[in-house]
Amino acid sequence: MSTRDPAETDTLTPTAPLEGTATTVGRGGDWWRTAVIYQVYPRSFADHDGDGVGDLPGITSRLDALGELGVDAVWLSPFYTSPQRDAGYDVADYRDVDPLFGTLADFDALRARATELGLRVIVDVVPNHTSSDHAWFREALASAPGSPARGRYLFRDGRGPDGDLPPNNWQSIFGGPAWSRVTEADGRPGQWYLHLFDSSQPDLDWTNRRVRDEFVDVLRFWLDRGVDGFRVDVAHGMIKAEGLPDYTPPADSGSMGGGQGESAPPPYWGQEGVHEIYREWNAVLAGYPGDRVLVAEAWVEPLSRLADWVRPDEMHQAFNFAYLETGWSAPAVRQVVDASIETFSSVGAPSTWVLSNHDVVRHASRLALTAENPQGHGIGPASEGLPVPELGLARARAASTLMLALPGSAYIYQGEELGLPEAIDLPDESRQDPTWFRTGGERYGRDGCRVPLPWSATEPAFGFNATGASWLPQPADWSTYARDEQRGVAGSTLELYTRALRLRADHELGAGTLTWLDGFGPDVVAFRNQGVTVVTNMGEVPVELPVAEVLLATMVVDGPALPPNATVWLAATA
Repeated sequence: MSTRDPAETDTLTPTAPLEGTATTVGRGGDWWRTAVIYQVYPRSFADHDGDGVGDLPGITSRLDALGELGVDAVWLSPFYTSPQRDAGYDVADYRDVDPLFGTLADFDALRARATELGLRVIVDVVPNHTSSDHAWFREALASAPGSPARGRYLFRDGRGPDGDLPPNNWQSIFGGPAWSRVTEADGRPGQWYLHLFDSSQPDLDWTNRRVRDEFVDVLRFWLDRGVDGFRVDVAHGMIKAEGLPDYTPPADSGSMGGGQGESAPPPYWGQEGVHEIYREWNAVLAGYPGDRVLVAEAWVEPLSRLADWVRPDEMHQAFNFAYLETGWSAPAVRQVVDASIETFSSVGAPSTWVLSNHDVVRHASRLALTAENPQGHGIGPASEGLPVPELGLARARAASTLMLALPGSAYIYQGEELGLPEAIDLPDESRQDPTWFRTGGERYGRDGCRVPLPWSATEPAFGFNATGASWLPQPADWSTYARDEQRGVAGSTLELYTRALRLRADHELGAGTLTWLDGFGPDVVAFRNQGVTVVTNMGEVPVELPVAEVLLATMVVDGPALPPNATVWLAATA
C-alpha cells in the first residue's frame, strides 16, 4: 500500500476519446434513493459493559465515528429478546431489547444520538419465523393439534402409517431436515413443525390473519419509537406453496435461493402471496411522517423478478445480491450494473449496491477466492482456494470505490471501511453459527465475517471493550486494521472510504446518470457520472488513462497508467 495520498492531483497521458452510452437511475426526493447505509452487527460493533458481546450503549458511544465516515443511515441487525441460538435472528419478543444488548431506554438514547448526528436508524424485523422460546410457540406446544395456537405456525401430520416421516422432503438452510417432530402432552410422538432455518426457529403461517395483525403492531411499536424503516429478513419467504410439495434444490443453489435458470421458484421462496403482505406494510409506513423505508432481503433470481418486491406500493429497496455475487470480471460487472439500473428503474425504484454483510464471506477475501464458495458455506482453514490477503484487499478497495460511484443507494457492512478480511483461522471450538453444527463441520458458516471490530491497535480486544473479552476470537494481526491506526493516514482504507463518501455527496453521484465509456478494453469498467470519470482495472496489465485531475485512487497512479486491481476517480473532461 502506498504512503502517498491518493487524493493528490496527477496529470496523466491521454488515451482514446471518451464516448459511450448513458444509463439513468430514477430520481426522487426520498432520502433512501441515494443513501449510503451502514450495517451495524450489534454483537460485534462495540461492547460497553465488557462482557464480550457488543451492545446498544457501545454502539451509541461509537456513532460519532460513523458520522465522521460520512454515511447517511445506520441499519441495526437484531437486538430483540432472544435465546441467541442464531445470533438474535431467533426472536422471542419483538417489542423489547435483550438484556445482552441493553434496554429500551438504551435504544431510545441510541436513536436520539443518531438524530443529533444526522443519521437515520433502520432496524431489522424477522417475520418468517420466531424463536422456539416465543410465547406463541410455547403455547402451541402445549395445545392440541388443530388448535388456534398451532395455527400460527406450520404444524403438519407426518407421512407414513404412524406419521413417522416428515410431511415433505424439504431441507433446512442450515443443513439437515426442515421438520422436527414434537412430543404431545400425553407423551406420544405428535405432529411435525416446519423450520427452514434452525429447529429453534419455527416458521410462522402467514396465511393466518392473527400473524399478520401481530406484525403490523410490531411495526407500529418501533415506528412510534422513531425508527426510519425496517430491513426485512428473508423477505422472499413467509408464504409457502399450497400443499407444501416436495422439492430438491439444484446443486448450484446457494442457501437462500434456487438454482440458476430455474423456471419457477422453490415452493418456500418467492411465492406471489408475499406481495400482499408488503402492500399492507407499505400503507402502515405511509401513515407516518418522514419517508420511512422498507428494505427487502430477498434472494430472488433473476433481477427482473426481484423488481416485483419494489413496486411503488410495496418495498422501497431490495438488496442487490446479483451484484454482490458477481465475480472479479469487468464484462460481468458491466452486465449486472446495466441489468440492475434497468430493472429497478422500470418500477421507479433505486438500484442498491452491496458487497458484504453478516451472511457472506467479506469481500476483501471473497474477491480473491479461487474455488467455488456458495453463499452461507463460509471459509476456514481447510477450504479450497483460500485468498491471498494482499490481492483480496486491493480488489476490495477497487470494488468498493467503484460501487460508491454508482447511482442509487449503497450499503456498507461494518469493518469493510477498515479493509477487514474474513477471519479464516477461527478455532473449531469457538465457532457458533448453527450451520457449523447442523452440517457436522462440513460448512464453516458465517462466523468469519462476524468477528468483533478492531478500534484500537493497543487496547484490550483492540478497543472492542475494556476487558479483552470477545465472543469470537479476533485474529492477532487485526491490530494493523484498527481504526486508530488508519484514521488520518494517507492511503489507508478508512481514509479511502471517507474521501469516497465525501466526493460521492459533493458530486451527488447517488442521483446521477451513468454513461459507459469505451476505449479502455474488455477488462476495464469505465463510466462517467455527474462529472466524475470512474475507471476500474480488472485485468492483469496497466491501463492508459486520460489527462485529468485525480480525485481518488486506490493505488498510486504513477504516470499515465492505472495498475491492475485498482480504481481511479478522475475529474471528467469535456
